[in-house]
Amino acid sequence: QVQVVESGGGLAQAGGSLRLSCAVSGRTFSSAAEGWFRQAPGKEREFVAAINSIDSTYYGDSVKGRFTISRDNAKNAVYLRMNSLKPEDTAVYYCAATPPLGYFDGDYYSAQEYDYWGQGTQVTVSS
Repeated sequence: QVQVVESGGGLAQAGGSLRLSCAVSGRTFSSAAEGWFRQAPGKEREFVAAINSIDSTYYGDSVKGRFTISRDNAKNAVYLRMNSLKPEDTAVYYCAATPPLGYFDGDYYSAQEYDYWGQGTQVTVSS
């Protein structure tokens, strides 16, 4: 059974930084992709970043240049480093993983491509 567990959310001031962690278990980690999405109250879920098995990375326009996604295959973990935080970054952040079907070449930006989701972690940025 695949499990996805996020951690590292919390409160930050505008201009500050946070790092989110995501542990993925029950699946061959290195053969698929992981992504981060976020959802603010009253808004749709938004793509944040994704990384695949060859460390190619993808970012949403609103976070490009400020957020960095990375992975550690030895720890089956994915990280999201968030710098220069803005109040509009406030949301619940979700880690998601694609099925272990080998190299992922789908639509990284679509939540429908990800079968496994964590419970979410709250990030609040104060102005």
